[in-house]
Amino acid sequence: MKAEDLKLIVKDKYGVIANQNKLQNQSSCCGGTSCCDDMDYTIFNDDYSKLDGYNPDADLGLGCGLPTQYAGINKGDHVLDLGSGAGNDCFVARALAGEEGRITGIDFTEAMLEKANKNLEKTGYRNIEFVQGDIEEMPLPDNTFDVVISNCVLNLVPDKQKAFSEIYRVLKPGGHFCISDVVLVGELPEKLKQAAEMYAGCVSGAVQKNKYLKIIESKGFLSLEIKKEKIIEIPDNIILNYIDSDELQTLKQENVGIFSITVNGFK
Repeated sequence: MKAEDLKLIVKDKYGVIANQNKLQNQSSCCGGTSCCDDMDYTIFNDDYSKLDGYNPDADLGLGCGLPTQYAGINKGDHVLDLGSGAGNDCFVARALAGEEGRITGIDFTEAMLEKANKNLEKTGYRNIEFVQGDIEEMPLPDNTFDVVISNCVLNLVPDKQKAFSEIYRVLKPGGHFCISDVVLVGELPEKLKQAAEMYAGCVSGAVQKNKYLKIIESKGFLSLEIKKEKIIEIPDNIILNYIDSDELQTLKQENVGIFSITVNGFK
């Protein structure tokens, strides 16, 4: 499938998600379909509700980490959130950057931007803005941001090389990113990979962890550090619909699976 076709699918999918609440999204394969209503869709999510700045209207349950927790955001920082959705991470980032900071969210789905701006209007904050744009070609100036964050978004971007080149371009010299994303470790059996994509649509587009880190390094980032890593636990009873118990045991012994990582890197 061509990259532009993939982008249209993502835009359509997240347009639907924008018009659902968190509970609906967690009961519909990351918002993609209503294919498997009895499953647990909290397998990716970390709990935002205790964080300063948390805005429940902006939490659609789409993340796979807490990038703000490890981003080292300081008072006065200018922060960019890639794939900002309804604004969840932007509101948390603002609590860290303070009134003297600036927060920019970028998303290419119109319905998400509309929802984010409605959430922003309710707060009265004047130092958050949401802009429309493609992460592969951001309509943002060079050397602008102190910190770039993103939460379970870049795995959906067809050209990750371009995405990380753009992150490097818009960061100030000495600036850094903190990104939570979904990656693969080891080779999943094809049937199981397809099942995982149906079970949790966020797996689509994920690449091998080593490849992901090499892409980042190839763009010139320094001091890469994985701040947090966790396996995405798909229940055994689901997995056993696609592979037998011996194959399952082998996967566990070899630590093969789908992982969420939160990674930092510096310009």
